[in-house]
Amino acid sequence: MEISSMFHSIMALSSPLFSSSSSPFSFPTSSRKRPNIHKFKLQSSTSAATKITTDSIPRTEAGEFQNVLTDYVSPNSSNQFPVSRNDRQSAILQIQESSDLGSALPRLGETLKVQDMNVILRYFGKLSRRQELSQVFDWMQQNQKINVASYSSYVKLMGKSLSSVEALVMYKSIKDRSTKINVSVCNALLSCLVKNGKSESSLKLFTQMKRDGLVPDAVTYSTLLAGCAKVKDGYSKALELVQELMSNGLLMDSVTYGSLLSVCASHKECNEAEKYFQKMKAEGQSPNVYHYSSLLNAYSVDGNYEKAEALIEEMRSAGLVLNKVVYTTLLKVYVKGGFFEKSKELLKELEAFGYAKDEMPFCLLMDGLVKSGLLLEAKSVFDEMMGKHVKTDGYSYSIMISAFCRSGLLEDAKKLASEFEEKYDKYDVVILNAMLSAYCRAGEIENVMSMMKKMDDSAISPDWNTFNILIRYFCKEKLYLLAYRTMQDMHRKGHQPEEGLCSSLIYYLGKTDAHSEAFSVYNMLRYSKRTISKSLHEKILHILIAGRLLKDAYVVVKDNAGFISRPAIKRFAVNFMRSGNVNLINDVMKAMHSSGHRIDQELFDMAISRYVSKPEKKELLLQLLEWMSGQGYVIDPSTRNLILKNSHLFGHQLIAESLSKQLVVSKKVKPHKENAR
Repeated sequence: MEISSMFHSIMALSSPLFSSSSSPFSFPTSSRKRPNIHKFKLQSSTSAATKITTDSIPRTEAGEFQNVLTDYVSPNSSNQFPVSRNDRQSAILQIQESSDLGSALPRLGETLKVQDMNVILRYFGKLSRRQELSQVFDWMQQNQKINVASYSSYVKLMGKSLSSVEALVMYKSIKDRSTKINVSVCNALLSCLVKNGKSESSLKLFTQMKRDGLVPDAVTYSTLLAGCAKVKDGYSKALELVQELMSNGLLMDSVTYGSLLSVCASHKECNEAEKYFQKMKAEGQSPNVYHYSSLLNAYSVDGNYEKAEALIEEMRSAGLVLNKVVYTTLLKVYVKGGFFEKSKELLKELEAFGYAKDEMPFCLLMDGLVKSGLLLEAKSVFDEMMGKHVKTDGYSYSIMISAFCRSGLLEDAKKLASEFEEKYDKYDVVILNAMLSAYCRAGEIENVMSMMKKMDDSAISPDWNTFNILIRYFCKEKLYLLAYRTMQDMHRKGHQPEEGLCSSLIYYLGKTDAHSEAFSVYNMLRYSKRTISKSLHEKILHILIAGRLLKDAYVVVKDNAGFISRPAIKRFAVNFMRSGNVNLINDVMKAMHSSGHRIDQELFDMAISRYVSKPEKKELLLQLLEWMSGQGYVIDPSTRNLILKNSHLFGHQLIAESLSKQLVVSKKVKPHKENAR
């Protein structure tokens, strides 16, 4: 289990618009800034625009403050409001309490200002009423009662309920350039993408945002760094972000360091994690529990328990309270290092502190024991956990079911799978995969289908492992077309099948005369942006020849001739000359020649015979003769006589010219051959 990356928690702003006090407005400062509180006074005048003083605000903080001000001060605002404050407050309350927003918003919304609508937006957001929140925001967009704070608040309040696709559509709909590159709006959108597992997309969008004019702040970089923990080459991407942050004159704060430590741990960069941890302390920043737990997590990569224990002592000396995450991460260190006695002692401590009420600590120990071949000890921990009625989400079952399957104890695996079905009415893809694997290995087709139905009924999307389990099972049961359709579905959902599995399925499909399906699987591999085995090209070539799919076979030869043996290419060429598409004969000849394959007289005779039988293809015959002369190829006397005999079909003059060129070539080639002897 991965420890989730920490994101910035941003306090929702509450509107002071209807405060009974006339004292100055006070806005919350960011938790990442210095803790002094700045107050901003609104000085009203009947003849002058509203003025706000920000003299005491640091430059970076003033930038954040500006986004909040858009809720209260609009460049087009006037001190003369057509609707009284009490009437607007009444309208806000009516909308908030309405059971029919579809009618309440058009009826009452027109009397309200943007800041009033933002109050309503936050009201529904704080109550987690996502449907009403979206409805209000859509109305605000349609009626142009929207500003920077509206966009950023909406994205933050929707949280994971807002899909990455919806967030991007919303962002692209923003017409105003200044709003689109506002750092608060951009940060909210990037955070949404990261939280939805679209970290790669967030990095690409960030690049585009900068081109458009975004000036990123420290929050921007911390958000993107958090996402680097979950992407390929995330550590190198994180270093690029840190370098960019510093070159922009920004400083790394505790949140930035925390995100960077998490990236190091996720990508097994233990030494780098230590370096940044010490650098943070050298800069005078005090690590918190999150920083320590991230470094502990880095130590778990190689089970370095001595450094982990020293770090725990340092935490205690610093007066930090060891929480559940810290203890669980230390347990992970012990398990990874194979120190199972220490692990069991620490698990007892976790239970004593009340930190082992769910299955995760037990699962860490069970998984480590299983991977070390200590199946009986793992089962003992599982039984102990069940006896204590520890809350389980099925992960412990999946560990044991998978372990039994790998050890060939299929009856034990089936028994445990049945027990889970009887006791619990909730599933996830991990437990379903474990149960599916148990039934597949036992060859119980009815239970396999039952698990697949449960997955559909529970709206659980199959993952890479699910597809692999099913394809292997269908192949074992000789249901090759079902395995093929499953692989198609796997490919459509963006999962890349492994080459070994594809190669086996290609072989079985070829054996059962499913030649086009075998070629389809080959293409899945071919276009998967990975290097595939050279032997696979020749394997599919033989299958395509057997299925008389000669046009597809030509594509394979043309693209991969260097990886295919000469006998295989010759076999393909002979079959193509006999029955392949006559319009492609010349192309096949040229492709073979380009690959270094010297074309023999037999193939030329077969090709010319095909053309002679189809007089309407005389242009192709003449082109072939012309090409042969240019490449030094000579036709033999019998083929020459065949062409002369049928010259009336192609035009005597044209044939005579072509054959005369052939005669010139033959005279040049003959002395060369004699000299070679």
